[in-house]
Amino acid sequence: MGTVRVDDGLWCRRFHPAPQAVSRLVCFPHAGGSAPFFRPVSARLAGRTDVVAVQYPGRQDRRLEPCVEDVHELADRLHEVLREQTDLPLTLFGHSMGASVAFEVARRLERDGHRLDRVFVSGRRAPSRPGHDEQVHLRDDDGIVAEMKELSGTDPSVFASEEILRMVLPALRADYRAAETYRAEPGASLASPITALTGDADPRTPVDDAGAWRDHTSGDFRLEVFPGGHFFLTERPADVLNVLAEHLNG
Repeated sequence: MGTVRVDDGLWCRRFHPAPQAVSRLVCFPHAGGSAPFFRPVSARLAGRTDVVAVQYPGRQDRRLEPCVEDVHELADRLHEVLREQTDLPLTLFGHSMGASVAFEVARRLERDGHRLDRVFVSGRRAPSRPGHDEQVHLRDDDGIVAEMKELSGTDPSVFASEEILRMVLPALRADYRAAETYRAEPGASLASPITALTGDADPRTPVDDAGAWRDHTSGDFRLEVFPGGHFFLTERPADVLNVLAEHLNG
């Protein structure tokens, strides 16, 4: 049974506490995302697993805090919290920008001597396959909203409320800046195994670019391709959860 040794409530949200858990899953949101995005994951997997959803600064109850506009800085700050939570077998899951953050947190934990059970990187090209002409963070507000609508990962009610849009756009722009300017160190790799997940129609993560994550681990590598676009995990939630459950229960 694991024990959390730090007051991590600012960064880590547990929607279904699991005091008898025998493993831990930490979930990192996409650009503009927040911890509640992973509530269904917690509902499905909590019990044997301590499901932790990360809450970045600059949104929801942390909206008055400055956003973090650099993946490496975000990983440094999360590492300070998560390095105290390695008392249980640890798995990381990140979607889109969250995949880059998860990868960098994993690198820091490995430098501490911790090997992770597995790192799931979802909806994100491998660091060795940077995108070309990623300029969303430089667009005006209408341009960022157009990107959100194209990727179909945002609750439509957000677009209907100017007040909500004004609240979420600063964090979204900061996240896009972090995601689009992120560059891994040359040769960055893990000893921990990696599973890459992607949608077969994702306009931002071609299957070949997701498969290139194999070059970033010396351990086991798996590629899971699902029907759907960039937010395939909301289109095929049961399939994605089954992959996670198989790993965690195995």
